[in-house]
Amino acid sequence: MLKIDKILNYSTVSDRGKIDRLLELDATLYCNLGSDSTKTERIQTKKQSKEIYRAIKTLDKRLGDDLLQHMDK
Repeated sequence: MLKIDKILNYSTVSDRGKIDRLLELDATLYCNLGSDSTKTERIQTKKQSKEIYRAIKTLDKRLGDDLLQHMDK
């Protein structure tokens, strides 16, 4: 996902700031889902969310692992 790469490459933003922006992006994905969303849209959102959590894992291994683990429950 292009936006994830862009956030990760910010040189003037701290790791905490990058994680905050990635989590904001994740929240936006889920907010855009509605009761009328198709199964395909839900699956795609979950895949994008997993990509975001993997990106977070590169910045903070423990947090990334926790997010990925809870996603699979």
